[in-house]
Amino acid sequence: MTIPELSAGGAEAGGIFGRTTLACSRTRYACGLTALTTDEPDMDAFAEAIAAEAAAIDAAFALVFFSQSLVDAANLAAALKAHAPGLRHAGCSTAGEITPQGLEEGHVLAMLLPAPAFSAACTMIDDLSTMGMDRITSEVENLRRTLPKAGGPERRTFALCFIDGLSYAEEAVTSAIHWGLDDIPLIGGSAGDDLKFETTRLVCDGRVATDSAVIVLVDTPIPFHVFKTDNFVPTDEKLVVTASDPDHRIVREFNAANAAGEYAASVGIVPETLTPLSFASHPVVVRVGGEYYCRSIQKMNTDGSLSFFCAIDDGVVLSIAQPKGMVETTRAALDDVEQRLGGIDMILGFDCVLRRLDAENRQVRREISELYQARRVVGFGTYGEQYRSMHLNQTFTGIAFGPTRQKQRLAAE
Repeated sequence: MTIPELSAGGAEAGGIFGRTTLACSRTRYACGLTALTTDEPDMDAFAEAIAAEAAAIDAAFALVFFSQSLVDAANLAAALKAHAPGLRHAGCSTAGEITPQGLEEGHVLAMLLPAPAFSAACTMIDDLSTMGMDRITSEVENLRRTLPKAGGPERRTFALCFIDGLSYAEEAVTSAIHWGLDDIPLIGGSAGDDLKFETTRLVCDGRVATDSAVIVLVDTPIPFHVFKTDNFVPTDEKLVVTASDPDHRIVREFNAANAAGEYAASVGIVPETLTPLSFASHPVVVRVGGEYYCRSIQKMNTDGSLSFFCAIDDGVVLSIAQPKGMVETTRAALDDVEQRLGGIDMILGFDCVLRRLDAENRQVRREISELYQARRVVGFGTYGEQYRSMHLNQTFTGIAFGPTRQKQRLAAE
C-alpha cells in the first residue's frame, strides 16, 4: 500500500484496513511515532492494524485512548492481547479525542512508540480511594528502577499519568507521583466517560480498572518540552466557600448563601438555566503560590449545591474568571513552545473537556480543531489535567517533541 506524504512535519497518513471508507487512519511523524485512529467498534480489526504497524516500526509500547460510547474497555484489552500479545500498552477512556484530523468524538486513538527512539515502562496503581500516598510514591520509585535505559547524554525521561477522573483523588495522587519522580517532568490527564459522569476506565497491559491510576515513564533522545496553557484571568468578584463536602468536591454555600444562586448572581445567569456550558464559559480560579489555577464546576445538584472537578474546602477563596481568546492564547503558547524547541514535530496533548464545551459555546471549535491539526496535536479530552505536581482544570497540558538532534545539527551547519 502506498501512503501519501503530508506536507507538515514529515508525517504520513493513509487507510489501514483497505476499505473504501476511511474506517482507520495512520499518521507517521518524523520522530518515529505513529498515530492510528478509528471510529469503527471492531476492535479485532483495529488491534490487527496496531500489530502490523508495531511490527513495521519496531514499536514495543502503545498509548491507547478510547471513547466508551464506541468500545468497551474489556473488548479493547482482549483484542490487543489476542492480536498484539507482545505489545505493552497503557491508556484510558476519554471525553473526546484529539486525532490528526482535529477534535473528534467516538474514536479510538493508539500512539505507537518505536523502540529505537523510546524506552517505556508502565504500572497501574489500584484502589486510589484507600491506598496511602506513601505507597504510591514507593510504586513510582520502583517503576523508575525498571525503566530500560539505552544510555547516552542526550536522552531524557518524562512521565505520563492517567487517573480515574471520578476518583476525587487526583490532587493527592498527582502530588504523590511527583514526589516519587524526583526531577522527572510529569504530564497527564484524568480519564473521562463522554460527560456521563458514571464510570471511567484505565487500561494497562491487558488489565482494566476503575479507581486507579496508570503511570508511564518514557526515556528518549528526542528533544521535548512539557507545557500548559489556559485562557482566563481573575476578576475582583470573590466567592468564599462557607459550607462544603470536601470528600465529594461539593460546595453547598458561597458567601453564606446557596452555592448555585451565589455563583449565578456573580456571573449574571439565572440559577435555573445553569448548564455545563455555563460553567465552561464562567470558571472560577484559585490563587496558589502567586499563580491562578482553574477550579472548574462539574454540575449543579438538585439541592442547589455545586460539584467540582477539583478539590475544594471551607475557607477557599475563589475568583470569577474573565475569558481571553482561546484560539489566540493557545496559538501563542504553541508558538512559544516551537521557539524553545527550534520546531515542533508533534504534540501529545491533554485538553480539558470544558475547553471544548467553551469553544463550542463561543463558536470557535472549528478554529481550535484546525489549530490542533496544523500543529500536529494528538491526545484526548480530559476531566482534569496533571502538570508536574499540580492537578488542574480547564487547561491544555502537553508534551511537544522537537526535531531530532541530528536534524538540529544539520540545520545549524
